[in-house]
Amino acid sequence: MGNSLREKYGSLFQELMALSQAAARIDESKVYEEANPKTKQYMDVLLNQVLKPDSGLKGIENFKAFYDSVAKEGKTGLILMEHYTNVDLPAIIALLDKHGEEWSKDFSKRIVAVAGMKLNEEDPAVRAFAESFTRVVIYPTRSLDAVNAKEISEEEKIEEEKRARKINFAAMRAMDECKKRGQIILVFPSGTRYRPGKPETKKGLREIDSYLRLFDNLLLVSINGNCLRIDPEHPSDMLADIVTEDTLTLTAHPVIECKKFRQEILDSLPADEPDPKQKTVDRCMEILEEMHEAEEKNRA
Repeated sequence: MGNSLREKYGSLFQELMALSQAAARIDESKVYEEANPKTKQYMDVLLNQVLKPDSGLKGIENFKAFYDSVAKEGKTGLILMEHYTNVDLPAIIALLDKHGEEWSKDFSKRIVAVAGMKLNEEDPAVRAFAESFTRVVIYPTRSLDAVNAKEISEEEKIEEEKRARKINFAAMRAMDECKKRGQIILVFPSGTRYRPGKPETKKGLREIDSYLRLFDNLLLVSINGNCLRIDPEHPSDMLADIVTEDTLTLTAHPVIECKKFRQEILDSLPADEPDPKQKTVDRCMEILEEMHEAEEKNRA
């Protein structure tokens, strides 16, 4: 087993934390966070060391068509991307920049990731890592479920539910402002990194259906290759991830018209389907898995 992030980049993270400006606790006034260019420089160094030179984008015509629909046609754009590691977001931005065309560089600048507040609140080093990229911070359902499972008073649970509602309402408003500015919202539909042997971590969240209703065009992006392997003994410790050099390939599916795509799925379901919203998300995840498996065959 190789070195962990903490072992390999411990000194780098100390410097990162000294440059950190992001909020250590999220409330409704702190849901939109612009990228910190000072910390991003460090992330670029890390990526240059872990991404092999043949890393890149596939389906480049699909990336371009999606970009044009946003930048030239004024459509609102949503990216749903597979999630394996904490360099997935840095990687798509870096590889769009690496492609080297004006449109791809502008594409990378327009990306705003939807991120759980855990990245801000759990560890100052992780917070410094995350703030290298523009984000809208949300209070995930899973986080609230974890709070409700704790042995705390009902009053405390009610207060936390209020906090979650305020944060998520503010986040939706922030996303709406992003759309008006021509920014592109990127969401990891599983809401967590995939853990081998745990298929539930690759299941799409039901809430993603709401995004499909709110955006014009969808770009599905699969990921092959892994530069940060989750340590099975410490799966929740992001700084325990094992650093590995690898070829990273991000593949784009042809642009999907959200409303048409969603309606076709709903129309195909039986009238007594108990959870139609989950089915729309499931179809997105099925397409991503098909794309992932096809590229794995190419790599093999």
